Amino acid sequence: MTPCYNFSAGPSLLPEPVVQQIREDLPNWNGQGPSIMEISHRSKAFDEVVEESQTLLRELLQLPDNYQILWMQGGASSQFSLVPMNLLKGPDSKAAYLVSGSWSQKAFDTAHYHTQPHLIASGAPDFDRLPPRKLWEVREDVDYLHITSNETIHGIQFHHNVNINDIPLVIDGSSDILCRPLPYDNFGLLYAGAQKNLGPAGVTLVIIRDDLLERSGDRLAPMFNYQNFATKKSLYNTPPVFSWYVCNLVLRWIKAEGGIEAIHRQNQNKAFALYSEIGRDDFYHNPVEIASRSLMNVPFRIHKPELEARFLAEAEAAGFIGLKGHRSVGGLRASLYNAVTPHHVFALVKFMQNFKKQHG
Repeated sequence: MTPCYNFSAGPSLLPEPVVQQIREDLPNWNGQGPSIMEISHRSKAFDEVVEESQTLLRELLQLPDNYQILWMQGGASSQFSLVPMNLLKGPDSKAAYLVSGSWSQKAFDTAHYHTQPHLIASGAPDFDRLPPRKLWEVREDVDYLHITSNETIHGIQFHHNVNINDIPLVIDGSSDILCRPLPYDNFGLLYAGAQKNLGPAGVTLVIIRDDLLERSGDRLAPMFNYQNFATKKSLYNTPPVFSWYVCNLVLRWIKAEGGIEAIHRQNQNKAFALYSEIGRDDFYHNPVEIASRSLMNVPFRIHKPELEARFLAEAEAAGFIGLKGHRSVGGLRASLYNAVTPHHVFALVKFMQNFKKQHG
C-alpha cells in the first residue's frame, strides 16, 4: 500500500499513538463495557477525562490559576459572536480588530452584528505580511483587541507579543494552539477549534481570564454564556464526548513527547526544511514576508502555474494528500501541524526535489 502523508489544513492528521489508542479503546473503553462513544458524560469514568484534560492543558500551557478552561461546541466561527456577546460591557461598547487574513476578516465582519468594531490595521488585499505595528490605529475606548495568531489560508503567524496598555487581548488560536509556548503576555481570552493541533472537530477550547468571565453576567441565553460553562465544568449540556476524549489523548501525547518546548523545536525544524526547499531557487515560491511566515501552514506556488495541477496529481499518486491551496487563493499549501512528523516533511521535500528535476 502507498504510504499516506497527510498535510491537510484541517481536519488534520492525528498522532499515530493516539490513533492506536483510539483503536484499542473503541470496543470496550477502560473495561466499562460500552465504547467511549456510548459512555455517559455524567459518569465517573468520563469525569476522569474532564479532570485530566483540564490538568494536562493547564500544565502544558503553564496557565495561572486565574484562567478558566471551557470546552464548548460550534467551532471557532461561533466564537466570532460569542466573544463580543460575552465581553462587551454594554450596548454602546466597542472592540478593536486586527485583520491579518481571511479568518480574522471573518471575525471582524461577524462582530458587526454585535457592535461597531474598530479596525486597527489590515493586511488586505494581499495578506502577504502582518500589518506593521507603526501603522496600527490604536484607540483606548475598546473592551478588547482581537487577533488571529495564525492564518491558515495565507500562512501568516504572529511571532511577537501583542500588548496595548491594559486592553484585554483576545486570540483566535485555532491553527497554532499547542504548537509553541504562548508568545503573548497576559492575554484575556484564547479560543481554538480542536481540529488542527488538539483533536478532531466537534469541540472548541476557550481559555478565559477570571476578570473577563465576570462580564458575561446574566443577560445572555444560557447556552451562549461563558459563566454557565465555567460553573458547570463545561457540562452544562451534553458535550462532544468522543472529541473531548481524543483531545485528552493528544494532550497526553504532547506531554510524552517532552511538552510544548520539545514540540516547538520540532515544528521549527520541519518548517525550516520546507521553507529552505521552497527558497532554494525560483522553481517554488512562498509569497509571505519572511518575518511573518507561519510554522503551521506553508502556502507555495510553482513558477509555471500550469504545473500545479500536475504536481497535485503526482503527489496524490505518491501518497501526499491535502496539498491543494485554499480555494480562495489557489496554489499549493502544506500544513505542518504537531502530528506531522519530520519524516513526513522530509518525504515531501524529496518529492518536491524530484518533481523539479522532471519539470524544471
